[in-house]
Amino acid sequence: MSESSKTCEQALQTGYFGPYGGQFVDESLKKVLDELTEAFLKYKDDPDFNAELTELFAHYCGRPTPVFHCRNLSAKLGGAQIYLKREDLNHLGAHKLNNTLGQALLAKRMGKTRLVAETGAGSHGTAAAATAALFGMECVVFMGEEDIKRQHPNVVRMKMMGAEVRPAMSGQRTLKEAVDEALAYFVENPDVFYVLGSAVGPHPYPSIVRHFQAIIGKESRRQCIEQIGRVPDYAIACIGGGSNAIGLFAGFLDDEEVTLIGAEPGGRSLDPGQHAASMTLGVPTVCHGFKGYFLPDENGDIAPVYSISAGVDYPGVGPEHCQLKDTGRAQYVPVFDDEAVEAFMTLSRTEGIIPALESSHALAHAIKIAPTLPKDKTILVCLSGRGDKDLELIMDLKNL
Repeated sequence: MSESSKTCEQALQTGYFGPYGGQFVDESLKKVLDELTEAFLKYKDDPDFNAELTELFAHYCGRPTPVFHCRNLSAKLGGAQIYLKREDLNHLGAHKLNNTLGQALLAKRMGKTRLVAETGAGSHGTAAAATAALFGMECVVFMGEEDIKRQHPNVVRMKMMGAEVRPAMSGQRTLKEAVDEALAYFVENPDVFYVLGSAVGPHPYPSIVRHFQAIIGKESRRQCIEQIGRVPDYAIACIGGGSNAIGLFAGFLDDEEVTLIGAEPGGRSLDPGQHAASMTLGVPTVCHGFKGYFLPDENGDIAPVYSISAGVDYPGVGPEHCQLKDTGRAQYVPVFDDEAVEAFMTLSRTEGIIPALESSHALAHAIKIAPTLPKDKTILVCLSGRGDKDLELIMDLKNL
């Protein structure tokens, strides 16, 4: 077992990934979180719990999702072979359902009947709404007012499935504020189960999200060995808070020959307020109940952030990613808006697959490095979601 894997196992008990993570909350919330930790540790390896989750993965999600060889794109680039882990083919078109099903099953075991969630691009909110409908639970989703405007199709989907969508009206009115208001609602309503969507927040949430999203990496590793005959040379995923990336990385942490890369939102530029590149320019800070890399402003407060992609414009990154950065086990690189948009169009036109703008950040970095590598090298990209929700934005940008 690698040091990274040992740290993750320790975090299940302590909440700390190296110097990151933890529970920076008041006593009232700590009691609720400790109850959640106890339930998670009780059920995560329970045969009946996992049998129910496995059945849902197979018959509701449609797992396993395939690994697809982009032969046309690889030939066009003339270098390494690019493969996609097709989380866009998961039910609802993104990886988020892996986590909401697991958390809702925990809620069910704990006797909870009401869910609250936050969402940026709407994929997690949609997954939470669907899961609530499936389990007969009430669901409230907080979403920044700006994100409601730019991701309206997902808002409609949430409402169609019975969820109440509440706009977050403070600050920049995007993902950070949605998390702020969901956490506040959770504190005020301790009988509600908070379905946190990314690998962030106070312990045990980073460990919970990682645990349920690890299905991505476990499947990917097995599928690559079956299709390629070995593990990939590179595994790349987009990061905002980092849920799909930590899910992919979880499958390869002990394979030192696999280079792990997180592609974060470089936005318009790396000037203040024009990006959300927390790993590139952030500093260790406590926010939303945990310690991680966050972007500070000149006063030491959390800085305004921006990305063309609503799902990654969060000013920090989950604690396990921070630990992986510090130990050098994973690399993190900024990808700019124009690169992500170009990757979106390139994959659409070479393979007939329309990616989410979030996923396009990871794809863009793969497109950048593939021509510099020999043809016998392989790059696995987590295609975390499909691009239906981004079509209006792309239509305007490209005059389609």
